[in-house]
Amino acid sequence: MTERTLSATAPALAREVRAHRPGIVLATLLTCQLMIVLDATVMNVALPRIQSDLHFSATGLSWVINAYTLVFGGLLLLGGRAGDLFGRRRVFLGGLTLFTLASLAGGFADSATWLLVARVVQGLGAAAAGPSTLALLTTTFTEPKARLRALALFSGMASAGFAVGLILGGLLTEWLSWRAVLFINVPFGVAAVALAARYLREPERHPAKLDLPGAITATGGVAALVYGFIRAATDGWGDSTTLLALGVGVVLLAAFFAIEVRTAQPLLPLRLFADRNRAAAYANFFLGPMAGMSMFFFLAQYLQEVHGYGALATGFAFLPMALLVFGTSRLIPRLLPRFGPKPVALVGTTLMASGLALLTQLTTTTGYFPLLFLPMLLMGLGMGLAFSPLNVIIMGTVPPRDAGAAGGVLQTMQQIGATVGLAILVTIFGTTTRHATGSAHEVLVTGMTHAFVASAVIAALSFVVALTFKRRS
Repeated sequence: MTERTLSATAPALAREVRAHRPGIVLATLLTCQLMIVLDATVMNVALPRIQSDLHFSATGLSWVINAYTLVFGGLLLLGGRAGDLFGRRRVFLGGLTLFTLASLAGGFADSATWLLVARVVQGLGAAAAGPSTLALLTTTFTEPKARLRALALFSGMASAGFAVGLILGGLLTEWLSWRAVLFINVPFGVAAVALAARYLREPERHPAKLDLPGAITATGGVAALVYGFIRAATDGWGDSTTLLALGVGVVLLAAFFAIEVRTAQPLLPLRLFADRNRAAAYANFFLGPMAGMSMFFFLAQYLQEVHGYGALATGFAFLPMALLVFGTSRLIPRLLPRFGPKPVALVGTTLMASGLALLTQLTTTTGYFPLLFLPMLLMGLGMGLAFSPLNVIIMGTVPPRDAGAAGGVLQTMQQIGATVGLAILVTIFGTTTRHATGSAHEVLVTGMTHAFVASAVIAALSFVVALTFKRRS
């Protein structure tokens, strides 16, 4: 071998050696996922302080959350396929860098407009990094047991992140400032970018053309639907703008599927739904967040409005559930090979439905122990068992060329499910409270219990979907 050849191959060999650091790679990818998930909930606790400092209107304040949700949900499919076509490592690094810089800029915001622009850019970065995170996980960990463990941890981090966001948001807002809720992303983002650039290996590229008509119709359709559901939660289902947005979304998505059937290199390979287990797992990634969002949204209000909890105490009230979700996900690598996805998912969805059913019995005098603590335990166990297998079912056997698209669809279903569920539940809550009688707290609790009834029904539907899983995958 010549000296020139050695010089040329040395950097590649060095990169290959560095790439075999699975622990560092896993920690980096999980950190990115946690940042993205946290950002969907960590801002909620800080909203009153943000409104006071930046002079948001009551209606404008909701867009601190919605601006991120709309862009993130609308661009996930495009972000997933972009990683497949242009390089997952490159798209991951670009998205994570953009997310980190937008977090830094948002922390320095001195006006409502500035903060909303930063939240939009955060959503753009998250939509690029999120699907590539999941795709890189499946292409980096190719040995079945290692992949199963990595996907289970990923799912546990995603599920527990919602509760951890409430705790972290309470801590940072109470002890420092609402700005710290954004600044906290910066050191973790910088570290994740540096580690990914050094240790993350670029999977094999599959040269292809971007399905531009599919990208336009999918992005526009999902964004219109997300906006319609967001508006429905505040203005009702009869609002003309709500109906227009939902109608446009349905038409664009119908056009998208018509395009995908005909194009040679689709943005969304419909073969992903040919496997029965994977199709059912996608359905439950839509239904599960629909049911679970009520736990976080309504119980946080219940604890603060009815029992007078502060932001910090409210966050810590969800800690047992977060610990159980993450702890249960650690058991999935043992449970799934032994029992298969069907029994595990059935037990999980049953526990979720049971926890939500117990919450329908809330009153203004319900204490934390045991009538709130027990449903939280059931939900923590249920979410860990019901969701963790879904990542494995969807990503465990997907062809490498479709890993980014599969991850994009997974996160799109999860995001839209949460948005649709919240819109439906808030509508039920609002309709009930308008016709309820009694004190302010009694009216509030009546609306919440009706919303929990709907959540329990949705969880029961996810149980029905779990019945269709094959016992062994």
